Amino acid sequence: MKALSIRQPFASLIASGEKTIELRTWYTHYRGPVLICASKSATGLTADERRLPRGVALCIVDLVDVLDPVPISEAMSAASCFDLVPGDDFFGFVFARPMSIEPFPVSGRLGLFDFRLPAP
Repeated sequence: MKALSIRQPFASLIASGEKTIELRTWYTHYRGPVLICASKSATGLTADERRLPRGVALCIVDLVDVLDPVPISEAMSAASCFDLVPGDDFFGFVFARPMSIEPFPVSGRLGLFDFRLPAP
């Protein structure tokens, strides 16, 4: 299965279905299930956000589309629930059908990475 590390609070927002588009500076041809992992980093988190799970897998979503790149100014005006860094244009990874799972520890990596789910 493919996996993607995402900082909090964005990983939890994807798991709850509140955030359906994740902006990335890179493209992927991959479509299908993705394990969403909350990264361990707590940098820039508020006190409430620090209570969110980190360093664990949170859910499985379907990556159903990747939107063409847009400049940061357009991305920021499209939604306020994005984790943006000034610079490049951003591709929009469109997620659907979040499925909750029992959280388990995951060592995150950059980009989409291969992950073998633990046996039940």
